[in-house]
Amino acid sequence: MRIVLQRVREARVTVEGEELARIGRGLLLLVAIGPQDTEEDLQFWARKVPDLRVFPDQGGKFDRSLRDVHGEVLCVSQFTLYGDCLHGRRPDFTQAAPPEKAAELYELFVRLLRAEGLPVQSGRFGARMEVALVNDGPVTLILERPRAQ
Repeated sequence: MRIVLQRVREARVTVEGEELARIGRGLLLLVAIGPQDTEEDLQFWARKVPDLRVFPDQGGKFDRSLRDVHGEVLCVSQFTLYGDCLHGRRPDFTQAAPPEKAAELYELFVRLLRAEGLPVQSGRFGARMEVALVNDGPVTLILERPRAQ
C-alpha cells in the first residue's frame, strides 16, 4: 500500500463535471493498493493517519494531528502510484493490485478511516477523476511500510 498524504486547506474531486466530494482543512490521501496488501496493512494506516502530527502548533512546529485540528479527509484511489518508470518510456503498472482486489481493499480502507471517527469523503474507484487542492505548507508525505523479505 502506498499513500501520498498532502496537508490541504481544501480539496475536491470531480467526475465528468460533477463534484463528488469536497473538504476543508485536512488531509488528501492518494491511495494505491498493491497485490500483497492485506487488511492488516489497511488497519495500520487507518489507525496511524489520524494521529500523525503534521499540522503546526502556535510556534509552527509539527505537533498537531488531524484529530487535534478537527480536520477532514479526502481519500482518492490512485493505482498510478505503483507506476514503474525505470524501463522504457511508458509506465508499467503491474505492481498494482488487480482492480477487483484493489477496489475491495480501497473501500475497506475508507470504512476503516470512518470507523476512527473521521469525516471522510471519497472519490470514485476506477473513475477518471479531477482532483483540485490547495496544499498547505506545502506538506506532502509518502507513506509505505517495507515488506519483510
